[in-house]
Amino acid sequence: MIDKASYRQAMSGLGAAVNVITSDGEAGRAGCTVSAVCSVTDDPPTLLVCINRASKNNAIIRENGNLCVNVLAGDQSHIAMQFATKDVPMDTRFASASWERLETGAPALVDSVAALDCAVISMNEVGTHTVFYCEIKALRSSPSRDGLMYFGRDFHRLRPPSQEARA
Repeated sequence: MIDKASYRQAMSGLGAAVNVITSDGEAGRAGCTVSAVCSVTDDPPTLLVCINRASKNNAIIRENGNLCVNVLAGDQSHIAMQFATKDVPMDTRFASASWERLETGAPALVDSVAALDCAVISMNEVGTHTVFYCEIKALRSSPSRDGLMYFGRDFHRLRPPSQEARA
């Protein structure tokens, strides 16, 4: 049996983009920081998001049936921390940045690397988390922005290749 501490230590070596997941609708507004986001397929454009079942955000996303994956830029670690801190009220979290709405009504971060606005199409329970499968209904991206990665239990800025390097 693998113990939780060993698993977490091993996973700290798996770098991941830092995302703020948001939702809004009948159940209210929600937002939390996650790194467990993965592309599933591009036809139809679908991704998965894993959120702890004990999180209040989980129940709100379930009821609203929508979420937006806001991929954070390299200079947005303060936003990640606001949305990751449990005792920070939701209004305070959202006051830390500028938001817009795309199609589903979930808040989309104005200056993110990408905002992937989704409808939740199915869910699975796995251990302590819900895996939300989400079809992307609208998106906006700024691929020239630096990205924010989480690796080795810390934030790191990742610069995109220069235009000259791409040519």
